[in-house]
Amino acid sequence: MASPKDPGAAERVVDETMTDLSVGMVALRQWFSRQSRLLPERLRWRFIGRPIGTAMSTALTVAIPLMAVNAQVAFNTFPDPLTDLSLAGRQPNILILAKDGTELGSRGSDLGDPVDIDTLPPYVVEAFLATEDRNFFEHPGFDPFALLRATLRNWTAGTVVQGGSTITQQLAKNLFLTGDQTIERKFEELHLSLWLEARLTKKEILELYLNRIYLGANTFGLSAASQAYFSKPAEELTLSEAALLAGLPKAPSTLAPHVNLDGAIKRSHEVIGNLLETQKITGLTARLAMMEPPTLALRDERDGYGYFLDHVAAELALRAGDANTDLVVTTTLDPVAQRHAEAAVKAVVETDAAKARGATQAALIAYDRRGGIAAMVGGQSYRLSQFNRTTQAKRQPGSAFKPFVYLAAMEAGFDQDTVLVDQPVQVDGWSPKNYRETFLGAHRLREAFARSSNTATVQISEAIGRERIIDAAQQVGINALLEPYPTLPLGVFETSLHDLTAAYMPFAYEGHSPKPHAIASISTRGGQMLYERQIDVAPRVISVRSAEKMTDLLLAVTTSGTGRSARIPGHEVAGKTGTTDDWRDAWFIGYSAHLTAGVWVGNDDSEPMDRVSGATFPAQIWSNFMGQTHVEEDLEPLSLDHGYFAPDKELYSLKSTYDALRDDLMLRAYGAREYSTRRNDSIGGILRRQMDQGPYVPESPVQGRVVRPREDRDSGTNN
Repeated sequence: MASPKDPGAAERVVDETMTDLSVGMVALRQWFSRQSRLLPERLRWRFIGRPIGTAMSTALTVAIPLMAVNAQVAFNTFPDPLTDLSLAGRQPNILILAKDGTELGSRGSDLGDPVDIDTLPPYVVEAFLATEDRNFFEHPGFDPFALLRATLRNWTAGTVVQGGSTITQQLAKNLFLTGDQTIERKFEELHLSLWLEARLTKKEILELYLNRIYLGANTFGLSAASQAYFSKPAEELTLSEAALLAGLPKAPSTLAPHVNLDGAIKRSHEVIGNLLETQKITGLTARLAMMEPPTLALRDERDGYGYFLDHVAAELALRAGDANTDLVVTTTLDPVAQRHAEAAVKAVVETDAAKARGATQAALIAYDRRGGIAAMVGGQSYRLSQFNRTTQAKRQPGSAFKPFVYLAAMEAGFDQDTVLVDQPVQVDGWSPKNYRETFLGAHRLREAFARSSNTATVQISEAIGRERIIDAAQQVGINALLEPYPTLPLGVFETSLHDLTAAYMPFAYEGHSPKPHAIASISTRGGQMLYERQIDVAPRVISVRSAEKMTDLLLAVTTSGTGRSARIPGHEVAGKTGTTDDWRDAWFIGYSAHLTAGVWVGNDDSEPMDRVSGATFPAQIWSNFMGQTHVEEDLEPLSLDHGYFAPDKELYSLKSTYDALRDDLMLRAYGAREYSTRRNDSIGGILRRQMDQGPYVPESPVQGRVVRPREDRDSGTNN
């Protein structure tokens, strides 16, 4: 027993026992006095006095140690008289709400509102009494005849076919004891039953029993079970529904109607038979109830909520792990975003196209501007698999890691328009390959990033140093173990979708890094606030300018690069695709001005897919989710452009000036053989492709400065 002990319990038991013994002695003495007058004086002592004296002496000798043993048992068994019986012997209930107050579900004990037996239909209470304890209102807490009857039936059957516990005994077991089938536990159960009967009325015992009895599906009490199985309050139960619930205490997990409806209905017929046998209903009523079995109306618990509820429970253990009372947890989940996230995943993963290409699983997570989880889909079906692929799965991010390489480059002095040569490269005997095994030649970082060039990324890594990349990744929140291997910039380590997506938030929010979280507040059922998240300015982990440069690069991915299929109408979005070797994992991570979201597609056993890249199913899921959420939430279209000035169109005039430079660069980079096949890919072509992507001008200390071609300078025109 975990309950506190009552220091005076032993003394009270001894006093009560002695009082009862004194009364018995007085009665025995009066009986002896009456009988003795009927015998001659000489025979009284011989035939009555001596045997009675011997018996009394023996009884006292045995009774005194028994009284001591009983007092000790009572002291160890009885709970504190001040114990709150409504909370005894159960886990606290955790009610979990969305950010708008919508009920998402619960964890711990699922308890409904307490029932008052006076408001229930008479057949509801009678069904439990007729089946569990017909002599409830007559016995003192235990029924010796029921115990004897059950013992004989079980001995005859050779197994346990009938229980002899009363409702009071069942309540005592539920409140204070374990399910161990031992003589010691049965002895404690009897003591506790008497303790309950001495302190509560029969009505109070019956109500407490109906509010605490386990009825399957993690429901405790009549009210919770009525809502879970029939979506109605207990006061509205029909006879057949009441009979079904009254039959569950025998084997609640086995007979729970959501897993064994036929067994539950068969058992309900036995309950109806019990009501008929005790003359609580007529034969006609019994037949009608059996002819119209109850129809289940299971409580609507969205499949996708399960992953989030588990995540909230884990976070709650850190916030209020020592709380021992019922709690109400308000979360950051947006029901609209969650609905569209589930729909977007199902609309792709459950299609024949996805199955044909070997993609069986997907996960999605989205954060609001404060880092709160707005949506979480941990897999295709929570009922089939409770493994949360957003937080528990560790996968290689592939090219989705490249933003952190380019972030390190920006902070090392590079900018989006730094020109480098995309060409074969070898590092410590390892040669990275590009997607189509082609090379871009001389081009700007923006284009290399938009096209997800592996060789260009490795060149940047070697130029700035791998330790810089590790520092940059950890700075924005990547907690995975990163080692400075040559393959580091291509995302060969493992991380979770949760962490990878959160690491993109500093790019979206001008360098600020909101801490990912799911809980907004925690309070007791009585309204006492235990925790409330403060709305503070998130710490800045990178400079505003670095965030702006990264947003410019990520915009290039969705406007002209590998992430074009992720665009949504009316809103600017930025992001990055990612695909690992052998097509085992495919990613798209990105953001708008309102949400940051990430998608992973793959298989639990890491089986390769059929050429599923981040630009295919992941970008499609991401676009569907973001597009539908932005429309229904009526989110304002906001630009991700943090103040870049419009391009100077006269930059086109530089083409002729740099043609020769381009030719010389190509010749030196590739040699005569490659030069002959690439000479038409000029700097002018690079600029033209860049202008086709939309307005952009690189950083410049002098905005709007115009550089004239040679003929203008020769004519004396000033800049």
